[in-house]
Amino acid sequence: MKSDVVRTVPMSEARDDFAGLVNRAAYGQERVVLMRHGKPIAAIISADELAYFEELEDRDDLLAAQAAIDEGGETAALDEVEHARSR
Repeated sequence: MKSDVVRTVPMSEARDDFAGLVNRAAYGQERVVLMRHGKPIAAIISADELAYFEELEDRDDLLAAQAAIDEGGETAALDEVEHARSR
């Protein structure tokens, strides 16, 4: 679901054509990078791409958790952790 098209847009232009930029991301499979003073400050991507990135992040979290378990460190039940955090 990765888009190969990246469009950079100054914020002044983005304000004038926000709906068009959202449509480019949603339907045209473009990534839109919003710029201020020549620096990227935000991006508009499709909901499908967001879901893809979130899935990658979840996989990365699972791999990190598995690596921690494999190291043989101390473990605790979720309710114990939540209880300790609530103090």
